[in-house]
Amino acid sequence: MSLLTNFIAEYKERFFQEKSFYADGFLGEVQKIRTRLLHEQFHPSIQLKSVLDKQCRRVKYPIEIAIVGQFSSGKSTFLNALLSKDILPTGITPVTSKVIFINYGEEYKLKITNYSGAQEYAPIEAISEFSDQRKAEVSSIKYLTLYAPVEMLKDISFVDTPGLNSQSKSDTEVTKKVLRDVGGIIWLTLIDNAGKLSELEVLDEFMESFQSKSLCLLNQKDKLEDEQIETALQYVKEKFSKYFAKIIPISSKMALESRASHKNILLEQNYKQIIQDFAAKLKEENPESLSFFKEDFLSYKQEVQKISDRDTSNISQMFKDSNMQEVLNFINENIRPQAKDAKTFTIRKEFKDICNILILEYEIIAGVYDTLITVIKKASIKTQSSFETIHTTYSKELQLVFLSLEKVLESITHEIYQNIHTKKSFRFEKKKGFLHKESYQKIDSTIYWIDGESACNKLLYDERLVDKMLHNPINELKHTRQSVSDALMKVYETFARSVKNWQSPYEHLKKKREIASDIEYSNTRHYAAKIYENILSCYHDSILNTTAVLRQKFTYFNGVLSYAYPQIIQASIAHFEQEISHANTLHHSNPANFPLYRPTEDEILAKLKANFDFEKIENFLISKRNHLFKTIQYSKEAHEKIDKQQIEKIIVQKELYLSKIEALRTIEKEINIT
Repeated sequence: MSLLTNFIAEYKERFFQEKSFYADGFLGEVQKIRTRLLHEQFHPSIQLKSVLDKQCRRVKYPIEIAIVGQFSSGKSTFLNALLSKDILPTGITPVTSKVIFINYGEEYKLKITNYSGAQEYAPIEAISEFSDQRKAEVSSIKYLTLYAPVEMLKDISFVDTPGLNSQSKSDTEVTKKVLRDVGGIIWLTLIDNAGKLSELEVLDEFMESFQSKSLCLLNQKDKLEDEQIETALQYVKEKFSKYFAKIIPISSKMALESRASHKNILLEQNYKQIIQDFAAKLKEENPESLSFFKEDFLSYKQEVQKISDRDTSNISQMFKDSNMQEVLNFINENIRPQAKDAKTFTIRKEFKDICNILILEYEIIAGVYDTLITVIKKASIKTQSSFETIHTTYSKELQLVFLSLEKVLESITHEIYQNIHTKKSFRFEKKKGFLHKESYQKIDSTIYWIDGESACNKLLYDERLVDKMLHNPINELKHTRQSVSDALMKVYETFARSVKNWQSPYEHLKKKREIASDIEYSNTRHYAAKIYENILSCYHDSILNTTAVLRQKFTYFNGVLSYAYPQIIQASIAHFEQEISHANTLHHSNPANFPLYRPTEDEILAKLKANFDFEKIENFLISKRNHLFKTIQYSKEAHEKIDKQQIEKIIVQKELYLSKIEALRTIEKEINIT
């Protein structure tokens, strides 16, 4: 199955590679970066895709210019003048409580975007219902977008902001946030109110860092005489020069009146109206000819002629006096070039920041595995030390068991020796008699014999002396084996506890930034949650295997001591019975050359040890390389081997993220923000 899967994947890669088509220029560069950052190797999040898509849209978006100022400074009137249409609501209280994006559209319409993400559309005449902070219903609205068929809006998007001295703190914060992202800022203030302390405090807080892209407009110049205007202008320049690149006195009212009456504006309005009327009637009447529209068309021509014949000299002068052209010139000559460069710089910097954020998130994940390696290494040092402690501690106990067994053999030896007795016997010796006749003389003698039955009754049957003597060392041996097993398991549990302490915070690990990969963090949490299966099971299996072998070896040893000793004792007694009997026979035949034989306790002990295979017991219990030593040595080596294997696995896991970090650094380095 895996072979087929690999074949299909390779086939697709070779013959069905998707080709990416990118736009020319900076947009194409942004699209390429987007594609690379959304590569499947990074398991990109929905939030990352959304942010990258936003950057692509920003490239296409017109330059944004924010209209800022304190309330009642004429922001809405100024924008109405730019749009040549009285659209935005005005008032003497802070009316606009929502950010309004003014964008190009084929027709006038209003889009309402709520905090929930829901959107709806409404006619522009209803805009005050959604932007007037005096209305309670606007609290759920996040921002508004006004679309208008104004040529300027194809290249420039205006952002109408709440007043910086609005009664709502949230409005002020929204405006402050908008200022960071726009390409230019137009600050409106009333010409007869500019430079006051309250305004300077606001400028100090919000505007000082935006000088190069900021224009100050002193509104309502139509209320002052020329001399007053000049005085106010010089005063504001002295007070505001560090906040703005240029300061221009204007009259939004004059600009709005003149632009609304401008021939081109009127002609465009009439043209759009005739087109709408024609389309509506065509749809309603479904005519076979165009005669149905003849009268409407004649009326349109007459109106166009009236507009063309109109004397607009005073309108042109009014527009000139409004200084709106200076505003347009500043936008075109200062803000637009700077904004384009600034937008390019900002977007590239945003991409670098995105790369850095993703790198930091991957470093956090890689750090999770680094921390695990450190935990394992530290815990393993303690584990190796604990193994040594087990060997030291229980070697002493095994020494005591061995000494107890030696005492048991010594007691058995003594009892056998005590049952070696003498008894009277006789023999016949050949004797030469009278006239060399042979005769035999009966001679009394004493010989040795073992009362094996008595010894066995005392040691094995009636008094069961050996049972009683072996009871303690056998129990001690069982206890030591169990204690070693428990100690080995405790070593594992201590090691596992250290690893599980590592696990605790990471199985609930959450990404720090929204754009980070949900899948990568989910995989990391899953890895931590499955730490037993991923890491600890190998250590646990090793300890279980060790304790099982330990139990098996000790059980066999216990069996030898518990069940084989009657045969061994009986065989030892039989051996000495035979030896004594054989010595007695030889002695009877030749007493001069063959003395009687009585085994010493040392000889009996040696025979018992040989029959008990006591050398193996000694090797098992107390030699330098006894079974405990071998068990601990095996445990240490097994733990070391598993350490190496598991750490290598963790490093492989970590390197997956390091390779992603390296890929992101490559992308980040290729983003040129100079």
